[in-house]
Amino acid sequence: MSALPPHPRQALFGHTDLRPLLPAVDHYCGVEARMRKSLALQAELGPVFDITLDAEDGAPVGGEAEHAALIAELATSDANRFGRVGARVHPWGHAAFEADVDTLIGQAGHRLAYLMIPKPDSADDVERAVAAIDAACAHHGRPPLPLQVLIETHGALRDVFRIAAHPRIESLSFGLMDFVSAHGGAIPKKAMELPGQFEHPLVVRAKLEIAAAAHAYGKVPSHCVVTEFRDTTRLAAAARCAAHEFGYTRMWSIHPDQIRPILEAFAPGADEVAEAAELLLQAQAAQWAPISFHDRLHDRASYRYFWTVLERAQRTGRALPAAAQQAFFTGSPG
Repeated sequence: MSALPPHPRQALFGHTDLRPLLPAVDHYCGVEARMRKSLALQAELGPVFDITLDAEDGAPVGGEAEHAALIAELATSDANRFGRVGARVHPWGHAAFEADVDTLIGQAGHRLAYLMIPKPDSADDVERAVAAIDAACAHHGRPPLPLQVLIETHGALRDVFRIAAHPRIESLSFGLMDFVSAHGGAIPKKAMELPGQFEHPLVVRAKLEIAAAAHAYGKVPSHCVVTEFRDTTRLAAAARCAAHEFGYTRMWSIHPDQIRPILEAFAPGADEVAEAAELLLQAQAAQWAPISFHDRLHDRASYRYFWTVLERAQRTGRALPAAAQQAFFTGSPG
C-alpha cells in the first residue's frame, strides 16, 4: 500500500515556522455580566471567536486583585467550554502587573489560552514582561502560556519588528485609542472613528507597520476596535477593509453584536472555498508537484495561498466540501 501524500501543513511549509491558527475574532470584555454573556455566546457559536477577559481596563481602581480572581474563576469554570479564553493583564511596570500574573497563572494557567501584554514602551519592556510571566509559569508548574502584545505607544511602534520577532509572541494587536491619545491632540478625535481610522496618515502607517511586522515573522496581526458597535453595516465594511486592504487576519470585538459581522467579513466566499478545495485535492493527488488547473499552472507557491483560504474558512465556521474536510481537517496535523 502506497503512503498517503503529506498534509499541506507539512508539504507546503516545511521551510518556515507555521503561524498560529487563531480565531478571526478577539472579543474583549471586562464587566462581570458581559464576561458571563460572552462565555454563553461562545458556547452557542463554538470556538470561532476568542474571549479576552480584561484585568486591565475592566478592573475598578482599588479592586484589581478581586477582578483578577474573578477572571480566574470564570476561566476555570464550566462556562469555558473550548479553552479559547485569554486575559489581558496590567502593563509591565504597573503596580498590579505581578499580582495579575501570579493570580491568573496560579489559579487558571491550565485553562487560559493566552495572556495579552498591553502598553509596552519598547521591545525591552516586552522582554521583561515575558520573562516575568515565564518565571510565574515555572513557579506554579505550568507550561509557558502563549503571549500577545498590544502595540499602542510610540516606542512599541518603533520596535514593532523586534517585538514581532520574539519567539514567545504569537499575535500583535493595534491599540487605536491609546495610540491616538499618545499624540497629545496632534491626531484629531475623528481618527478614532469611522472612516477616519482608515484615513489618517499616522494611524494608517501604524496599522500597516504592525501588519507587516506580524507577517514578516509569522505572527497574527489583530486589528483594533470599531467603537460604532450598533452600526453593523459600517462595522462590516471596516472589517472587510482591515482584512482585504490592511492585511489583518484577526480583529477585536467590544460588543457581542460585532462578532458575527466580523466573522462574515473575514470569511472567504463560498466560490473561493470550493476553488481552493478542488485545487488542493488535485495537488495532493499529484504529491504536491506542479499541476494545470483551469488552464493555469500552479505549484507550491500558489498552493500555500489556497491553503490559507481553507484555514480561514475553518476558523470562521464556513462549511468545507466533504472531501476536503476529510482529507485535510479530520485528524490532520497542526
